[in-house]
Amino acid sequence: MNPVGAKPLIALTGATGFIGQCLLRDLPKRGYRLRVLLRRPSVVPMECASAVVGDLARPQNMAAALADADAVIHSAGVAHAMSGLPEDDYRVLNTEATIALARAAQRAGVKRFIFLSSIRAQSGPTAEHVLTEDLAPQPTEAYGRSKLAAEQGLAELDLDWVALRLVLVYGAGVKGNMAELLRFARAPYPLPLGALHGRRSLLALDNLVAAIDTVLAAPGRLRRPFLVADPAAVTIPEMITALRRGLNRSPGLIPVPPPLLEMALRAAGRTEIYQRLAGSLVADPAALLRLGWTPPVTTADALAALARG
Repeated sequence: MNPVGAKPLIALTGATGFIGQCLLRDLPKRGYRLRVLLRRPSVVPMECASAVVGDLARPQNMAAALADADAVIHSAGVAHAMSGLPEDDYRVLNTEATIALARAAQRAGVKRFIFLSSIRAQSGPTAEHVLTEDLAPQPTEAYGRSKLAAEQGLAELDLDWVALRLVLVYGAGVKGNMAELLRFARAPYPLPLGALHGRRSLLALDNLVAAIDTVLAAPGRLRRPFLVADPAAVTIPEMITALRRGLNRSPGLIPVPPPLLEMALRAAGRTEIYQRLAGSLVADPAALLRLGWTPPVTTADALAALARG
């Protein structure tokens, strides 16, 4: 076991990913030692205490990787199917690998297993009501179902676990929908998005690190999911305004009526863009706030910093 007074040792998967790289950089600043679990040999990041190579899909030989670890943060996974068989890919890589790693952690005596799940384990891409952990999960696609199945597998183990259901995470290096919105904001022309009223929950990387720190340090057994989102949901116009503030520019938003915007995008064959822009998905992080989580940055300030970066 770790010597008395030693910094907690955390085994981290997914260290080369968008979130994992942030954890690798920031958790040591909060007093943790990191052991990175790598899928293949590579340069060992300087911020980690050690690195172990292993296959998470077959973690039978994870004893060395998990020896003396106080906790596991499992951020590895797959967001997009690779074989054309989404249910199979997601089940193997997001569900079965997670449960197998948790079983290995249980055998190693790890005190807490933190699984980075997704809001899609609870909901589809939009929701008409505010989401809380008390609502029955209703994932709508293979990715969300695989994350929920992993959570359900964790609940069957005699292991203290936490599933963090993350909303859209943003920060330096972000890709996907947020990168596309950032590209819109950086464009030099006005945007016809001023009349969109759907609200979206986002999660700044700094706030995510603080949330993970909170659940790592929480006393007692948790064994539950937590929704993780910046406390205040925002509209698309508010996002654009914050991003352009970071660029020292005015919002430049034109209030085109949503039906006209939808019609124009449909005519251009981009109906999916309107659905992403106009829909709402609001997650209430009250349970995590009650646990003691204090988000260090506001959404507006974090978006402005993202644009500046």
